[in-house]
Amino acid sequence: MGGSRNIAVGLAGTALSLLAGFALFIAADGAGAVAQQQPLAEGTFVGVATCGGTTCHGRSVPNSEGEGVVRQDELMIWQDPASAAGAHSRAYAVLEDDRSEQIMQRLRSSNGADWRNAAASNEPRCLGCHSTAGDPDGGAAYRPATFRAEGVGCESCHGPAARWLTSHYTVRGDHQANLDRGLRRLEDPAVRASVCLDCHFGNEAREQFVTHEMMAAGHPRISFELDLFTTLQAHHNEDRDYDQRKRRVGNAQVWAIGQAEALKRSLDLYLSDRGRQGIFPEFYFLDCHSCHRPISDDPNPNVRRDLFNLTRRIPRGVPPYNDENMIMLAAAARVVAPQRAARFEAASSDFHAAMGSSAGNAQRMVAAARRLRGEADALGAAFAGTPIGRAQVFAMIDAITSRAITERYTDYAGSVQAVMATDTLLSSLVASGEISQQAVMGIRGDINSAYQAVREPNVYDPGNFRASLGRAAAAIRRLR
Repeated sequence: MGGSRNIAVGLAGTALSLLAGFALFIAADGAGAVAQQQPLAEGTFVGVATCGGTTCHGRSVPNSEGEGVVRQDELMIWQDPASAAGAHSRAYAVLEDDRSEQIMQRLRSSNGADWRNAAASNEPRCLGCHSTAGDPDGGAAYRPATFRAEGVGCESCHGPAARWLTSHYTVRGDHQANLDRGLRRLEDPAVRASVCLDCHFGNEAREQFVTHEMMAAGHPRISFELDLFTTLQAHHNEDRDYDQRKRRVGNAQVWAIGQAEALKRSLDLYLSDRGRQGIFPEFYFLDCHSCHRPISDDPNPNVRRDLFNLTRRIPRGVPPYNDENMIMLAAAARVVAPQRAARFEAASSDFHAAMGSSAGNAQRMVAAARRLRGEADALGAAFAGTPIGRAQVFAMIDAITSRAITERYTDYAGSVQAVMATDTLLSSLVASGEISQQAVMGIRGDINSAYQAVREPNVYDPGNFRASLGRAAAAIRRLR
């Protein structure tokens, strides 16, 4: 599956680029050592080394199929210095590079009292996503300094291991016992999305939120798509044993659930104190490229063409909410939950209209956001309870690329989501054996042309993108 989507790594890089760099790690046989220590308090992190035994996850080569429950080379994948799979291990190191220092200099020069720390590598608002996160109250378990150089370690995603580590490596232990002791149920797409979104969108409770101020200083734009990011970070095999111990969820279903969870998180933060940092809403929630267009006195400027988005029901000049996940959910709902599709689209339209209402009617905006959040939650539940088969996947690709939806591709972020979704859904057909990898390679050029159309936001042309996506969709349609 991953091989058919290598080109997508570049797009995921808008989010993964903040994890660039390289952190060297030497694994140790740590599991046995931890067992000899005193019991650690709940919520305590024990570090990557505790996972690195050669009988655990620290082997240099994977098990052969059927040889073991897990691959056992997971740490090697996590450390990979050259690929997106190793981005988490490089997360802390990037805080010490020149770009991070330039960002901090700009922040200090504009607001020195607020950004008083000497370096990004010592700033809690950076460490929240670039190192193993922990207790928001700053207790002893909170982002231990000894673990910072590990970047985003195993426990950032799987949860603090103090309580569940022993049951995890016990011969007669089982997955449920680990879950009961605090291991996160990452096989559940909604849980996985929630964990990923803490950094790849934001978290109200912890220092995990990229403000517009940070982006103005040079922080990369945040982007997220659950199934694509799952593929990029894959370090396990979903085989027969996995099915017995956990529940396998199809790629298309993961994608749809991820879109719902991303919109829910966005609206939760919008409705929280985070959304009221500065003016309401915080500019982070708005579509960046609706405002950041090239401006020139040249009578023949070389700028991208502007298409007005009528579906948003807001006047020109009003910065719109970033609706990339709304667009994807509308397409998925038409296929998987048609009975809820009209309600969701009405809620989306009303939310945009509230955002563009005169005098910025905050009460109306909040009410519309709550309604839209409820509709997104209902769609997420519908996706979770509905396996998505071959016919539905092709129908969703058609929905994403149909005129009713493509008219909403007037801005960069939604177009990026559209091409990632098209490739994700196509890859799900390969993974399930519905179409062959060879057949996909035959239309790879059409998919790549759609990626090429969104390679760079400053030269993005919505008309060109729609044409490119249409050609890709036509090629995919022929595979039916």
